[in-house]
Amino acid sequence: MNKFPVLFEKSSTGYGAYAPDLPGCVATGRTLEETRDRMAKAMEMHLSAMREDGDPIPEPSHFELVEAL
Repeated sequence: MNKFPVLFEKSSTGYGAYAPDLPGCVATGRTLEETRDRMAKAMEMHLSAMREDGDPIPEPSHFELVEAL
């Protein structure tokens, strides 16, 4: 299974996440752990829908672990 980069952002009410290679694939949660879990499920559903629709699955972008300092 390919691994796609995901960006997480903290907000005043929790966290948001999105996968730049999978437009429209997003998740939110109150905690980082909840957001990670929801994003993993969102990506599974997004990729499954793409396969069902016959859409090509993109190659994951190159990524490195990035930390905000």
